[in-house]
Amino acid sequence: MTSTVMPPSVDGSVPRAEEGARRSSGKRPRLYVLDGLRLIAAMGVVGWHWLGVERFPDVWHGLPSKLMPVGHLIGSYSWIGVELFFIISGFVICMSCWGRSVGDFVTSRIVRLFPAYWVCVLITATVLLIVPKIWGDDTSSPTISRILTNLTMMNTPLGVSDLDPVYWTLWAEMRFYVLFGVMLIWGLTYRRVLAFCGVWAFLAIIAGQANFPLLNTIVQPTYAWYFIAGMVIYLMYRYKANLMLWAMLVFCWLIAQDQIRGVIGGYEYGTRHHIKWSYIVVLSTLCFVVVTAAALGAFNWMQWKWLTVAGSLTYPLYLLHQEIGFQLITRLRPGLAPYATLAVVGAIMLLAAWLVHRLIERPFAPMLKRRLDSSFQEIRRLSEPEAKSPTQS
Repeated sequence: MTSTVMPPSVDGSVPRAEEGARRSSGKRPRLYVLDGLRLIAAMGVVGWHWLGVERFPDVWHGLPSKLMPVGHLIGSYSWIGVELFFIISGFVICMSCWGRSVGDFVTSRIVRLFPAYWVCVLITATVLLIVPKIWGDDTSSPTISRILTNLTMMNTPLGVSDLDPVYWTLWAEMRFYVLFGVMLIWGLTYRRVLAFCGVWAFLAIIAGQANFPLLNTIVQPTYAWYFIAGMVIYLMYRYKANLMLWAMLVFCWLIAQDQIRGVIGGYEYGTRHHIKWSYIVVLSTLCFVVVTAAALGAFNWMQWKWLTVAGSLTYPLYLLHQEIGFQLITRLRPGLAPYATLAVVGAIMLLAAWLVHRLIERPFAPMLKRRLDSSFQEIRRLSEPEAKSPTQS
């Protein structure tokens, strides 16, 4: 089955065939389930760090595998939440940027990412600087330069370690945004997004053999397949599924199951035991399936507005949970049972995430957006050719 897509008109209007396909699909309901999936992904990452990792036995005053065998088993595999995050990101970025300019895209990413990030970096830095000293720990404190460089979110390519190890995914996201932003210069159409996915997939495949580190950095062959899959799934959602889109989605899954073998070793280093590839493939497949099912309407009945609130906690929870969580677990564990400690620290982290969302993101994001919109308007105004002055006699 083929799909004919007309090229964009000269004036930038939406092609008739594409607009007709959009109208034929009708108004789409809000996918509340994606907000819930984002929180599940975040909780999976939290579970991995708090329960799966055994490299830091001092955190729990013992090994999680001994203190919480079932929790540790779940946590050992719950890092797959990162891959789920990336699929959702590909879907949401494509959805939120359709019909928008590059300036709109840049503004939306800055407003979405940085206010909470800046505050969480400073909170984490404060905890790491002060709390160990109060308890007399010999934990090394981050330098001021490292903290300041982390505020840029560009510390990884500069060779500066993340203040909190979870920030590594932000650099992966940032590279995806840059690639997507380049495509956005020409505007998004069905055909262009398909071509973008195909070219990115091809470059990701050859990157390992190209002996060109810059290409490997840009196309990130290990995780590209999740972002690409998310965009393909969005095309299914916006228009309709067809053989081409299903083929691209299955292709992404096939390469992803191969590439994930290369990251298991790093997680085994954290768990200190073997992680079964077959279990990870099942969980990874479930990530692909559940997002695709959501896009095709399987969860349209799930119109629970509280999921929006749950989704809003995802980003600050992700940013805050590891280093601060470790500090809290270490202090509370001597007086509480393991699972009680887990419950208390989890509640504290969710409350902290809600406070960051309520006190930082909600009031400051709109303010920052207005300022950035004004800046881009000024840039566009000053970039217009100056009117020719009348010829002076």
